[in-house]
Amino acid sequence: MQWTIGVALTLLVLAIGWVTVRGIGAVNDLQEVSTSSSQLKSAIAEGDLEKASRLSDRIAHHAQSAHGLTADPVWHAFGILPWIGPNFTAVSDVAAIADDVASDALVPVLDVAGRLDLASLGLSGGSIDLTPFAEIEPPLAEASATLSAAEDRALRIDADATLPPLADAVREMRGAVTQAATVVGSLHGAAVLLPSMLGADGPRNYVLAMQNNAELRSDGGIVGAIALLHAENGQITLVQQASTREFPPLDESLPLSESTVALFEDRPGRYLQNITSIPDFTEAGPLVATRWQQRFGTPVDGVIAVDAVVMEHLLAATGPLTFGPFTATEDDVVDLLLSQIYAQVPDPAAQDEIFAQAAGALFSAALSGGDPKSLVAALATSAEESRIRIWSSHPEEEELLAGTALGGALPVDGETSHVGVLFNDTTGGKMDYYTDAVITTAIGTCDGQPTTRVQVTWTNDAPADAATGLPPYVTAAGAFGVQPGAVRTLIAIYGPEDATPSRVDRDGGGAEDNVQTALLDTRPVVQQEVLLGPGESATVTVDFQGSGAGNRRTEVQHTPMVRNPDVSREDLRCGE
Repeated sequence: MQWTIGVALTLLVLAIGWVTVRGIGAVNDLQEVSTSSSQLKSAIAEGDLEKASRLSDRIAHHAQSAHGLTADPVWHAFGILPWIGPNFTAVSDVAAIADDVASDALVPVLDVAGRLDLASLGLSGGSIDLTPFAEIEPPLAEASATLSAAEDRALRIDADATLPPLADAVREMRGAVTQAATVVGSLHGAAVLLPSMLGADGPRNYVLAMQNNAELRSDGGIVGAIALLHAENGQITLVQQASTREFPPLDESLPLSESTVALFEDRPGRYLQNITSIPDFTEAGPLVATRWQQRFGTPVDGVIAVDAVVMEHLLAATGPLTFGPFTATEDDVVDLLLSQIYAQVPDPAAQDEIFAQAAGALFSAALSGGDPKSLVAALATSAEESRIRIWSSHPEEEELLAGTALGGALPVDGETSHVGVLFNDTTGGKMDYYTDAVITTAIGTCDGQPTTRVQVTWTNDAPADAATGLPPYVTAAGAFGVQPGAVRTLIAIYGPEDATPSRVDRDGGGAEDNVQTALLDTRPVVQQEVLLGPGESATVTVDFQGSGAGNRRTEVQHTPMVRNPDVSREDLRCGE
């Protein structure tokens, strides 16, 4: 018996020594991967592909080494132990993900970068050479598939079950992989779609809708300016601009989904400005196209919606722009377009003209004077922040778009669940320049039921003298029953598919009388109107329970705002 115990202890000591030595080696390798990845990002941004290639080889070497050190039977045996097991499993998963990404995604992407000189695409003069896209599509498809699989595996790692330093590393890696998957997926989608969408097979017309985030709508902001783009054989021209004043409200609404009517009545179907209240762009896009066709008779092949913050990202690539009486840079263009203009140009018609001039100047600069690499980076950042939406009237293109972030469809739950927060202004002014949001989620079990909690703190940061210090056009001057300086907002919180709202709370005092419940397809949504004076905040909390709730792999979608809200995860406390 003693002999048996002695052998067991000896084997245990050897096993602990084995995983300790290999673990130290794996951690060192993963630290090298992290350091080299940061250097690689800088090298790619600087266009130094020779340095990027060397760094890629180093990353691949260390990732493969870390994977090998954490893939043997002894390591996996420690992974099934209670308490410490998830830490071993997490390290092994991180190493395997790094190895896959380095070998099957990084190499193809760098190969594309080496073969494709963005400067040779012919952006000068508004023309894009479409021939290289057929060559770069296959390697981008390979890289996109690898990154999507890596993202799924990264999301399956239970970071909450690991030690804090490892949990932080897992979340950092997860964010990096998700970002890479989004960017490469968008690039692959562009390689597939751009030739046909830019007129390789015949001329195309697209409506460009500019959203103003100072008056929030679900998809970003009220439609403030609108234009028509023409694309033919890669040549893009801005052929017509219009004011939303040219689109009076319809007497009879365009067809709307039951979800849209339940949340917003028929306003999105009657008012062009309100179409982007619809959170699903696969529904909103066709309505924008219909309004343009009804007004001008021009056939429309698609709709592109962007918000004002996209201009900030693009000006980083184009440099300063002059329009009307203003010269804007990336540092002040959002403040200028969403705040200063209302004080300096009080006439709404003149404001519309300046917005149109800004859109035209930016379009011209992007196609003729911007650095192509910087432009691609700016567009990728905008897409990642959900500030660009695209709908195509061609079914085969729309099918591809709808499955990407650019398509703007409602998310679909699978291994990952989704919740969302939608903001829609009912003040009638431009007060959302002064609003901020904090969004937290908490996942777990309450009263024996899987539970997903979404909490939103909404703040009016307008100055104390907003009623008299801000222009009437910004405050709405009480025209819609809101005291000047106050902000009135519809806040809609939707939960995982097939879940049920079990608790709604406003500032710890229970549900308000104006709470409304509805469905977005199979998603429960709770909406209430919140009125805040300058400096005031409100916190709305909704618990969702039942089927679909309680998934630790829960992601948050939200309306794109002037400033991105703070989004975080907290521990679930059932009694609070």
